[in-house]
Amino acid sequence: MWHPFRDDVEYYEERARGLLASAWDGVPGALEVFDDVPLTDEGAHMVLARAHGCEDWKALKANIRKPRPFARAYQAIEMQNPGELKAIITRDPWLVKASGTNGNDLLGLATAKCDERLVEVLLNDGTDIDHQNVHGWTALHQVAYANQPNLAELLLSRGARTDLDARGEGGTPLAVALFWGNTGTAELLARHGVRPPNLRTAAGLGDLDLATAPESGRGYYRPHSGLPRWWPTNDPQEVLDEALSWAARNDRAEVFGELLKRGARIDADVYRGTALAWAAWCGLENATRSLLDLGANPNQRTTFGGPMHGEGVTALHLAAERGHLPVIRVLLDAGADRTITDVNFEATPANWAGHNDQGEAQALLSA
Repeated sequence: MWHPFRDDVEYYEERARGLLASAWDGVPGALEVFDDVPLTDEGAHMVLARAHGCEDWKALKANIRKPRPFARAYQAIEMQNPGELKAIITRDPWLVKASGTNGNDLLGLATAKCDERLVEVLLNDGTDIDHQNVHGWTALHQVAYANQPNLAELLLSRGARTDLDARGEGGTPLAVALFWGNTGTAELLARHGVRPPNLRTAAGLGDLDLATAPESGRGYYRPHSGLPRWWPTNDPQEVLDEALSWAARNDRAEVFGELLKRGARIDADVYRGTALAWAAWCGLENATRSLLDLGANPNQRTTFGGPMHGEGVTALHLAAERGHLPVIRVLLDAGADRTITDVNFEATPANWAGHNDQGEAQALLSA
């Protein structure tokens, strides 16, 4: 049984949506929870309630505000208080083996806070370092997502597995790190094995020779349900285009030319972002300049992130959003149009900078 640890109904609404999204993606843990319940919003509410030992959604909402040991341990994690967490676990040692909503255990919740002290407490008290939540997510996946190489080193030193899949075949911690351009953490994970050895992983690591199975393990494509659904294929064109995007977000300009020679399209938006868009969002001046030199259009529109985040945006919007001044200058020098507006918000790059409190970027773009 899952233990509730938050008292806001909206949290459980979001978890139900995420559970449903993973089930639609075919993630084994999520499908197991649904069993024969229809993959609908109503079905997601029902299975989430039952997993918490409640008859229905109404009962779950009434139940979440009752104080429980797991919720107290979660509060200690939220307050980043390792002493209190240790005291709670000492009183109730079963907590290190317990699971909260959607199968999240205390170790997963602690790694989300990026606090080595909390993680040490749980590891020393016997938590399962490889526990997977309903999405297949482990603590090592979480630190890869959060780009925490120190925590990754700690987990690896304690024997954390690097070959477990989350959110689809090939969704290893290494794939998660490379998806977000968390290159330093990815390089650390790769020293413990390149899994999966497909072309996009090899491109993200800057060594195409690592691709011993170029089209394998591409079932993983989105790290959370905030990004839209998509069905990857083994179309050689799609494989090449995605590899170029993963190379760009990890600043691997040394493989751009070879991928283009093999047939990758520099303007492809294979899944939520062109190579140039990802390079700009990650703040990679070298990759941005290299792609422009190779013919990338600085004013090409693309998708990016969730549907309500990036529709019809340019690389300049994305660099502005995160205040990457060197990248903004490279794009402007290449002819990027600062007056282009996106589709969702009809906003210019300067508007995006202002909305995200990037004052210097806004000033540069408004000059």
